[in-house]
Amino acid sequence: MLTGCLDASVQDTPAGSTASIDSADSTDPDGSKEISTNNQTSSPEASVRSSEAETSSSAVQEDTSAREDVSVQEDGTYTSKEEVALYLHLYGHLPGNYITKKEAEELGWDSKEGNLWDVAYGKSIGGSRFGNYEGQLPSQKGRTYYECDIDYEGGYRGPERLIYSNDGLIFYTSDHYQTFEQLY
Repeated sequence: MLTGCLDASVQDTPAGSTASIDSADSTDPDGSKEISTNNQTSSPEASVRSSEAETSSSAVQEDTSAREDVSVQEDGTYTSKEEVALYLHLYGHLPGNYITKKEAEELGWDSKEGNLWDVAYGKSIGGSRFGNYEGQLPSQKGRTYYECDIDYEGGYRGPERLIYSNDGLIFYTSDHYQTFEQLY
């Protein structure tokens, strides 16, 4: 069993809402680990959705990363796994630096050319539907998954993605959908 603690909070500041997460990895004396989440919000504007998922595949693992302190603001731009996951978890939508594939194509993006930053500098692809056709992620009636690129820095898209659901689940894949790590 894996033990970790994630504390997420939102604070109103003169510059807008700021959210932060504090996670620590710990292990039970018998060597097993368990993930537990403690959510605290101090702002009525931010809602923290938590959802317990039944996982039906060994390809899904829970986040066991070492201690990390992450902070996000609702009007900020983010591309890292930790920041985008926290942002989705707290605000329920992608940061403003994400555009859908369709929006990018309307601006002239061609995935075969790797030209996103030529037509939309600083943007990342996100918000398109993820089919979960292989059934590696938990299914539930009414659940829809979406995807977004992680750590995009221009050029061709890499293999890293966050897959997130309409009911609060968030997964990370570093290997283009071969394996998944559950973050929320």
